[in-house]
Amino acid sequence: MYERLLDKTISPTFDDLIAYSGCTKNLWIELDKYITETFSAQKQIRFPYGNKYGWSCKYSLKSKHICDIFAENGAFTLHFRMSTVQIDSVYEELSEYAKDVCDNKYACSGGGWLEYRVLTQSHMGDAKKLLAAKLNLK
Repeated sequence: MYERLLDKTISPTFDDLIAYSGCTKNLWIELDKYITETFSAQKQIRFPYGNKYGWSCKYSLKSKHICDIFAENGAFTLHFRMSTVQIDSVYEELSEYAKDVCDNKYACSGGGWLEYRVLTQSHMGDAKKLLAAKLNLK
């Protein structure tokens, strides 16, 4: 379940990534619009971090990495780094699901990497809150 596109030799388009996410494709389209319009982000399809991660769409603001979104069969997962200060700024406003993601982050130097899987519309609000906090927007 939630298999990723792991074949490095087949370079997908953005539409391919969206289609692979299945029943969550409209959520990804909504999040894509939010990230590109709110943050004026640029997109790049890439195969980062090694063979187990698969194909993603990287969102960045100039040279600042916002997040990668990995296409999964029936879902998609945001992968991004946040400082403890950024997480703490929105933690109390988050759902239990999002708090659990923050509590189980891959810790690194004053913060950590979050893997936030989006399955439902209820996950979208927290995804947007976390990304806004990452970029210090309220």
